[in-house]
Amino acid sequence: MSFISILLALLLEQARPLAQVNPVHNGVRNWVRWVIRNLDAGMPLHGWLAWWVAVATPTLLVFALHWLLVWSLGWVAAILWSVVILYSTLGFRQFSHHFTEIRDALDAGDEDLARERLAQWMRIDASTLPRSEIVRHVIEYSVLSAHRHVFGVFAWYALLAALGLGPAGAVLYRLAGYFVQYVNRTSHPSGTPVSPALQLAANTAWNAMDWIPARITALGFAFVGSFEEAVDSWRQHEAQFPGDADGVILAATSGAVNVQLGSRERAGSGQVPQSLHLRAVVGLVWRTVVMWMVFLALLSLARLLG
Repeated sequence: MSFISILLALLLEQARPLAQVNPVHNGVRNWVRWVIRNLDAGMPLHGWLAWWVAVATPTLLVFALHWLLVWSLGWVAAILWSVVILYSTLGFRQFSHHFTEIRDALDAGDEDLARERLAQWMRIDASTLPRSEIVRHVIEYSVLSAHRHVFGVFAWYALLAALGLGPAGAVLYRLAGYFVQYVNRTSHPSGTPVSPALQLAANTAWNAMDWIPARITALGFAFVGSFEEAVDSWRQHEAQFPGDADGVILAATSGAVNVQLGSRERAGSGQVPQSLHLRAVVGLVWRTVVMWMVFLALLSLARLLG
């Protein structure tokens, strides 16, 4: 069931991607704001309470509806429900338009436009970045976005679906990711204050939830890229910066496609980022998707035969 649901969701997302402004994401944003406004009182207990309400409540509702559909309408309805949830949480098209616009601008030699698009995407000052730094930022942010929108969702969905929880894992992971991103913003358009206690709770929960998925993503990049170089870069980074999940992914990417990523203190060996590395990263990500789908297909086949 996991293989079919993910395949259908990916195909649907490629054919008809969610708009940047859509009811699902607007609803999540309003829900998180409401929870923070009403539950974040500044104490550690309140921080954890806000996290559990914001993240666990929708997850439990998705799980409950999954089994309600199974009991009342059967597995076909449950599969369709999983496709709907995955379509809302999983996919490249939720971020890939930024990548495409910047890549096209660089290919056309319009570095000013590339800097403008990069600044809009990452909310940074890119006005003085040289071409190689533009490429580096695009690669890093694209790889991390692919992890959070695709591979991390794969991991949590597949794990909890195998335990009979339906698509709850996809919702749990994406909500936790959005929550930690929201509370760590430097400014909040809604004016809702965020306490340090809530930030600590959100960061702690996210670091725990993303520890295994980040390393699964890094391992996937190693398998479909230059394995020895990716693992060596990963190992060196982990020795210097233990617990840095994003850094593990970037280090594995760096070795897999032979490109320098990260700050000067963290950059390993490899070539200076160039436009050709953008195409190499696209190939790396898609090969990893294929590897995931083959893996899930084999698991589904083994379950059917067993």
